[in-house]
Formats: sequence, C-alpha cells, structure tokens
Amino acid sequence: MTDEISNAFAHPEARAAAMPVDGVHDRLSLRDHIVSVEIGAFQAERDMTQRLAFDIVVDVAAPAADLGDDVDQILSYDRLIWAIEEELAAERLNLLETLAERIADRILREPLALRVFVRIHKLDKGNGKLGVEIMRVAAEQAAAPQEATGPRAPKVVFLSGAALASDHLGGWIAQLCGQNHPLVLTLEPPENRPRAATAAAQRHVDLLAVEQRAWQLVAEHPALTVAATRTELDWAMKNALPVVWAPAKLVLDATDEPPQDFASLALWFAELWGADHALFVGKTPPVHHTIATQVVTVDQSQL
Repeated sequence: MTDEISNAFAHPEARAAAMPVDGVHDRLSLRDHIVSVEIGAFQAERDMTQRLAFDIVVDVAAPAADLGDDVDQILSYDRLIWAIEEELAAERLNLLETLAERIADRILREPLALRVFVRIHKLDKGNGKLGVEIMRVAAEQAAAPQEATGPRAPKVVFLSGAALASDHLGGWIAQLCGQNHPLVLTLEPPENRPRAATAAAQRHVDLLAVEQRAWQLVAEHPALTVAATRTELDWAMKNALPVVWAPAKLVLDATDEPPQDFASLALWFAELWGADHALFVGKTPPVHHTIATQVVTVDQSQL
C-alpha cells in the first residue's frame, strides 16, 4: 500500500504527522467521540437519532513561554468537544460535510490553532461506517473574503392576515425599509389554507402557506427579498437589508421545539437573532415572552 493510500485511511493524527506544517507545533487530538443526533438529508432520517463518531486533530502553535500549568494558556481538548456541541445545537443539518466545515471553522478561530483535521462517521447507516474527513488551515481561513459588516440585531415585524390585506401595507413597508436597519418581516398564514389529517402534515402545510405569502409579498414590493437560510439572513442583517422570512428550513431544522403559533414564532425568531424588540401589526403578541413588543392596529397609517 502506498504512503498516500495509507495516509488516506489512517487516523487523522497519523495524517497530521505525515503532513508537517512549517515551524514548531504541538498536536491535540480527540478520538472516537460518539454523539447521538438527528442528521441527514432524507425524510427517513428525520425524527430519529443516529450515532456520529468524531475524530479531531489540531496542530497547535508551541507556547511562547512557560505555561505555568495554567489551562487558560493552552487550547484545551474541552474546546474541541465544545465546538462539536455548539454546532450540533445550532441547527439540524443535512450533511456531514457542512457539520465538519463548521466545526473546523470554529476550532480555527482559536488563537493557537494552526491546522485542523476533522473526521465524522455515521455508525448506524448501512453496513459499515460512512463518513467524511476534511483538513483546514488557519491561514486559509484568514485569506477568505471578509463579509460586509454592519448592524446585526434585526427589527422583527409580524404582519397579520389583516395587515397584509390593508390598504396601508405599502406605506408601512416603505417606511420600514427606509430606516437603514436590518428588517425581517414575519407573516401569518392565510385562513383558507388546506387542512391535513395529522399535526405533522399540517405543520408543513402551514409553513408552505407562509412561504407562498412571502413570495407574493416580494413580487408586489421589489424592495424586499425572501430569506430562508441562516446564511441569507446573516448577510441581510450585516448589510441592513429588508427581507421576508421563509420559515420552513429554520423551523424544521431547529434543535428545540419552535412554537406552533406564528405570532409566537415571530418572537422565537427575534430571540434567536438577538432582536431587542418586535413590532406586531394587526395582532396582539403572546403574553409570555422576553422580547419587548409594540402593537400597531390595522387602521393606523403610521408606524
């Protein structure tokens, strides 16, 4: 077996040793860390957990001085476990590749991390281990194009069915879009949407009904765009762009249990993205919440 093939099937620690980086460095590793989580692109992989095995090796810059036996002076292996836990808790993912990239990116934010190998295996899928392995270098992370910066906390506005049918809707949207602040509109589903026989099916119907409304609203108001993914929303908030939230992906991929009621879901979204208040047009918000709220009645022409 050639060295290339041997390294390809070796543990990441062996691959790291066979691929030295310039300068003196140390090596930190995590082996056979097993977590049960819901992940997968297929419908059959939803509402069930499967075991993932994580192997991580990090090339670490050698300390510049005596550590003094101080854990704060090193990159601790606890940070590797924390990186896994944080990314698994952020949202439900379809792909191991996405999970590996995010874990690697989080680890390489550590000041001492030079290079990271991440290997993830699915242990319960098929006959054998199915997995992915990536290598990322801190210099590559630094060389990546920088995203635009700007305000992050959005103004979250819930539009009720009555608000969406109001003659004042265009004026409200124009006023909100003119505030040079990230704006996220969340919508109430129409009353005449189809009814399904099960709660799970109805949830999908309701979410799709909201997304249809979102696209209709954007078609009528070109200043708005639809945002469905974290990447789209994050970009919009960093650039102070006005968007209409298409909620299906974030709701179905959430690791907690988002509210069924769409007014409560608007508050869930506001908390998720760090908004300090939310505006409700044409509907009173739920009583139990931690976000400051303001209510605008449908017959008002000003916000």
